[in-house]
Amino acid sequence: MTSSTASLLILIAGPYRSGTNDDPARMRQNLRALETVALPLYRAGHVPLIGEWIALPLLDVAGSKEIGGPLWEEIVYPVAHRLLARCDAVLRLPGESKGADNDVRIARERGLPVYFRIEDVPGCGAASDSKD
Repeated sequence: MTSSTASLLILIAGPYRSGTNDDPARMRQNLRALETVALPLYRAGHVPLIGEWIALPLLDVAGSKEIGGPLWEEIVYPVAHRLLARCDAVLRLPGESKGADNDVRIARERGLPVYFRIEDVPGCGAASDSKD
């Protein structure tokens, strides 16, 4: 990150539950795909955030036993909405996701930048990637 690039709190949005048929293994794979961009964002000087990092422990403490059940509806999407009130930007990863699409909609309503490629995030472009 250059000294002229400000550190941003960036919500990483993309498929988590979508396309999994609620298979926990596939959901973990989707979460891991979201997490793969967290380290490059961090190394560029930003603070990466994924809503599930907060929502999943809350679901566990709440005693959730059902994917998509009432506790899910109470916690998962509202967590992302609350986070967006604090975030500086959204990085929307590819893949079908109503939740991530809603995150983008909310971010745009709030005037937040939405990036669709990590290379477009300040400090993450090709010139910034030359360091090992």
